[in-house]
Amino acid sequence: MKSAALFLALMLVTPAVAQSQAVTPPADPAAAANAFYAVYGPQVGKGGGIPDAATRLRFSAVLSPRLNAQLAAAAAAQARLTARVKNAVPPMLEGDIFSSLFEGATGWKVGACQSDGSTARCPVALTHVAPAIAGRAPVKPAQWNDTVLLTNGPQGWKVDDVIYDAGFAFGNTGRLSGMLRMVIAATP
Repeated sequence: MKSAALFLALMLVTPAVAQSQAVTPPADPAAAANAFYAVYGPQVGKGGGIPDAATRLRFSAVLSPRLNAQLAAAAAAQARLTARVKNAVPPMLEGDIFSSLFEGATGWKVGACQSDGSTARCPVALTHVAPAIAGRAPVKPAQWNDTVLLTNGPQGWKVDDVIYDAGFAFGNTGRLSGMLRMVIAATP
């Protein structure tokens, strides 16, 4: 009985200890941008659009409080619209919202960041390699550049916005924050 109580006590204490250990924030904007893409990479091809609550939780550690709040507000606005029209229309945002290309990036290289100490701009060279399809010739990879904007706060460097620089005819244009504001404003 004592061993069961000890086991239970350890199970309750272990998560608290793990949560209390400080996570070292990225030391520079490039490290923070790379941390963002480490979270982003496994999400590519899993639906796109405004991330659901579980996906937003995975991104929360690498995004600024402002961008986290904007994503949550856009998700709530999308949920209101879906309920209002009884799921009769597609989501307001579809495809990858974190890059210019609808399909998202399968590879990236963060360039030299420009920083003033509190904000930074990091150019990112992105690539999308389409999966091979039997019986079809390989498709040439798409390559483009976007810019990641970061802020340096109490928790270190965090991604605060994405500027869509590719200029694709059917891709995202402007900024991620602008698209999210549009969704929020469209469904008060």
